[in-house]
Amino acid sequence: MKLNLGKVLFLILLCITALDAEDFVYDMHTNTQTPYLKESVLLSVDINQSNPDVVLFFHFNIANSDAYDVEQIDSSQDYTLHKTKIHYLYVLHPLKSGDINITFNLIKRITNDASVANLSSGDRDDFSKLKTVDKPIPIPSITLHVKPLKKEIQLIGDFKLTYHMKTTKAQAYEPIPMEIILEGEGYPPIIEDIIPQETNITLFTHKPVVSKVTSSQGIKYKVAYSMAISSNENFTLPQIDFKAFNPRENKSYVLSIPPQNFTITPVNYQTLLDKTDRPKPLTNDFSWLQTLLGYTVVFSAGYLTALSWKWKKKHSPKEKHPLIQKIQNCKDEKALLQVLMAADSKNFTSSIEKLEASLYGNGKINLNKVKQDLMEELI
Repeated sequence: MKLNLGKVLFLILLCITALDAEDFVYDMHTNTQTPYLKESVLLSVDINQSNPDVVLFFHFNIANSDAYDVEQIDSSQDYTLHKTKIHYLYVLHPLKSGDINITFNLIKRITNDASVANLSSGDRDDFSKLKTVDKPIPIPSITLHVKPLKKEIQLIGDFKLTYHMKTTKAQAYEPIPMEIILEGEGYPPIIEDIIPQETNITLFTHKPVVSKVTSSQGIKYKVAYSMAISSNENFTLPQIDFKAFNPRENKSYVLSIPPQNFTITPVNYQTLLDKTDRPKPLTNDFSWLQTLLGYTVVFSAGYLTALSWKWKKKHSPKEKHPLIQKIQNCKDEKALLQVLMAADSKNFTSSIEKLEASLYGNGKINLNKVKQDLMEELI
């Protein structure tokens, strides 16, 4: 039986992966492999050490791609020596229809008990002595078969719409406040032109305010659009429809704001005429000076109080956390990562992930900024 070159290379890669996997097992899967465009896809990642004879650490991330965006929504990491366990949960949104591949970066880091013990003793400042053998592990990509949507679809997910108008009666050119809120679970409900521009009205808009809540079920978004409309004559704001699609139920639906009629009182131009022949005679009024002096006294008192508080804070003795000096002495990302891992504190999880992304992924960080944030947290 003949094997072509591609099949031979695949078998070699499979054997290498199997050998590396003797130290650990992993599982990476999505809740669906046939999502719709921009549908929320849950991606679960589990990495568990299976060989208790070595000390293992792992660095993992999902490769960047213009075919999807991805956000981590849950994480648990157990770095117990010889029993490392890692769990990550992501929400992924495919941004292209057709077949797309989700690719991963996994690095196995091998060290020993002696190196970890030296760091844990806390009697040395040279944390670069933690030696690790870092080895990239090839992980098969996950292929998603992404189904397209109709072009008119504006919202993808399960959303609801609320709106509020302060009034439907106003004076000519008076701004009428209006708020529209879209909230629910799915792809972020950001709409470029949420109100169609009419020729006889003026529209004032603000950047939408986006808030979100993450859970093991996904991400819930709330997007608030604040705006104002004005005109110099009566007008009707036509019905506004948002065409949506719920991938989980495979159902299309429409969120609507019904037509709104606005009554505008025109300007009475007679009231704009000045009937006074000449301005009133000037009078000397020094009340402004008294007000200014009062403001000056209040400002000076507040400024002196702030200076006093700052001086006391600067000169008051305060015991430094033992880790601060060690963090200051770290000259590179790897040394700082080793300090934080040896501290074995969940408070450093975010900083550890940033450092690992910088060392083993495509992430970029400002080392001085990371160190400063850590020291401020310890103060």
